[in-house]
Amino acid sequence: MKDQLNSKVMQWVKATLILLAMSITIFSGEAYAQSSMNIGDVAEQVTSTFGQFAQLITAASYIAGLGFAVAAILKFKAHKDNPQQITVGTPIALMFVAAALIFLPSMFQVAGQTLFGTTGSAAGVTGITSF
Repeated sequence: MKDQLNSKVMQWVKATLILLAMSITIFSGEAYAQSSMNIGDVAEQVTSTFGQFAQLITAASYIAGLGFAVAAILKFKAHKDNPQQITVGTPIALMFVAAALIFLPSMFQVAGQTLFGTTGSAAGVTGITSF
């Protein structure tokens, strides 16, 4: 059972890394489109890319959090069906991970306000307003 769980975790990590590499490739393609760029243009391009990257992290966090919540519910049911095979700690741990991932964008907002004052904002459905 642990080997299957470890292989599933490794598959999820590989898929996440592939998605991250593809998104970085897509977002960095715009940087090479302009022929003459000064340092201000480069800084503006990097800043806009960070905004898109923050939206990607936010969306991935919500989706992964919901996935872990569903997995926790299924593990609770499996524990109810066969308590000797599935310990109660597994679904509880999955539920804590789900809660942490769902509230990760809120933590970004708190960290932004801590570092940058009252103008800090988090990525939302419509994007980043100020950061």
